[in-house]
Amino acid sequence: MDLIKAHNEKYRFFADIAGTAMKVYNEYRPGLMESAYEAALEYLLKEDGHIVERQKFLPIYWRSVQLEQHYRLDLVVDGVICELKAVGYIDKEHRKQLWSYMNLTHTRYGMLINFGQKDRLFSEWYERCSDGTIEKVRLL
Repeated sequence: MDLIKAHNEKYRFFADIAGTAMKVYNEYRPGLMESAYEAALEYLLKEDGHIVERQKFLPIYWRSVQLEQHYRLDLVVDGVICELKAVGYIDKEHRKQLWSYMNLTHTRYGMLINFGQKDRLFSEWYERCSDGTIEKVRLL
């Protein structure tokens, strides 16, 4: 197997999730609240046999003490954190939010999906490396 094919196969799950998100985008188009895209994406992914957790609770700790504050992850699909947006454009703050979730949970993979752009669905894919750095993933 050649290296490009092996690389693309390793990250195929990103393309699968993005493909399902594209179905939602094509049906709903931009303009809805994030929760509508989230519900539809959850439904379709479950229909395809994926394990999906919606609005997954993420507690916040100060050292070993759990605080009375928490986050909620939009979707976790087969262990991949999917941060959904319905905004005109993606900013660095949106990426930082996803990366923080990945670091707090020690999750290896994350996706940022934006349904808010009028001309296309936007998605970025990330992998958390063993040293804690986060790198953007691209299919070749």
